[in-house]
Amino acid sequence: MTRISSSAQAPQTLAQKLIARAAGQAQVAVGEVVTCQVDLAMFHDSSGPRRLKPMLDDLGAKIWDPAKVVLVMDHYVPAQDADAQRIVQIARDTAREWRLPNVIDSEGICHVVLPERGHLRPGMLCVGGDSHSPTGGAFGTYMFGIGATEMLGVVVTGEIWVQVPRTLRMLWRGQLAAGVCAKDMMLHMIARFGMNGGQYQAVEFAGEAVMALGMQERMTLSNMSAEMGAQAGLIAADDTTCDYLRSVGVPEDALQHAHQWHTDAGADCEDFAFDANSLSPQVAAPHSPANTRAVRDYADVALDVAYIGACTGAKLEDLRAAAQVLRGHHVAQGVRLLVAPASARDQAQAEREGVMQVLRDAGAQVLPNSCGACAGYGATFEEGATVISSTARNFKGRMGPASVQVYLASPWTVAASALRGRISDVRELL
Repeated sequence: MTRISSSAQAPQTLAQKLIARAAGQAQVAVGEVVTCQVDLAMFHDSSGPRRLKPMLDDLGAKIWDPAKVVLVMDHYVPAQDADAQRIVQIARDTAREWRLPNVIDSEGICHVVLPERGHLRPGMLCVGGDSHSPTGGAFGTYMFGIGATEMLGVVVTGEIWVQVPRTLRMLWRGQLAAGVCAKDMMLHMIARFGMNGGQYQAVEFAGEAVMALGMQERMTLSNMSAEMGAQAGLIAADDTTCDYLRSVGVPEDALQHAHQWHTDAGADCEDFAFDANSLSPQVAAPHSPANTRAVRDYADVALDVAYIGACTGAKLEDLRAAAQVLRGHHVAQGVRLLVAPASARDQAQAEREGVMQVLRDAGAQVLPNSCGACAGYGATFEEGATVISSTARNFKGRMGPASVQVYLASPWTVAASALRGRISDVRELL
């Protein structure tokens, strides 16, 4: 990747730098519309071949560069019915026809398996056929979600136009308490700004509390920038970023200039301050992530199901958190604990560490490495159930019948609540 010198130009935000590189320009201005070269396009069994193939066939067009495409089977697997089987078969057959070299089938959720296979690097501009594609922003990558028609343009031309966004910078000072994590930070921000508070601009997460987080926690912040209504959720690349990417096989030369992907001092941002020291565990009541208050406000809500799953809440760090709470204990009578690890690799590591056994011993039923209940396919919840979930969304009817009441919380809080049979403050158990 080309190194950009900032010495002879106005200070630029991380978003501006990433878009400028993709547009082949030294710098870009907020509001400017530029055509960007796409470094990688990701789509899954729901958003990909079943929608793209008929359009490509009608045009008589081919994919511009199959090596820059990643197809993930994660929404309809394992197939629950004939319709799901048909959708998955279309994806598999099309992958063979298109000779796609990067296909990840039933091994985890797209937003988690993409970086763990080394596909994301600082400085890239990527698109995804899923609303939680901003997860990639945790790696100093400009990544955002697009629909099937826009994806068609990308896979034919390798390009997409972007209007350079303003940057809304969330500055977190201080240090999180034990049992408080990125999910709590995110729910707190969504409560403050609302579901459209990001205004389809670039939200950047910064400050000492953010940079102290590991990569998977940073991924949770970027992931749920979608629930804030942001186009992208960015975090500057640093040693933590590079160490993670080295661990998944990204070559050293691809990381040589990683530290340039940050917002310059003096760049034009809208800054918002937060205090990590004072943050308590957060819970979002039905039926919106914006309906968030401190956990104490929902104490004693009785539960039927505790669900640890999704790209937002079932990565290795999330599984470890739940196990720390549940070790040596069993979930409350009448509560079902369901755990759907976000990727096969994370589950395998959790098995090696004994984390999965702790969860099973506590009464957890382990589900496949897929989007599962979060996507509304397959393992959804029964009529009238009250659920506490580590997922990103709790919209009415998304995870089962309209009568299902879903509360959102961190894996720490979900585990503590499963133990007591009611929504609980994990800090009382640590």
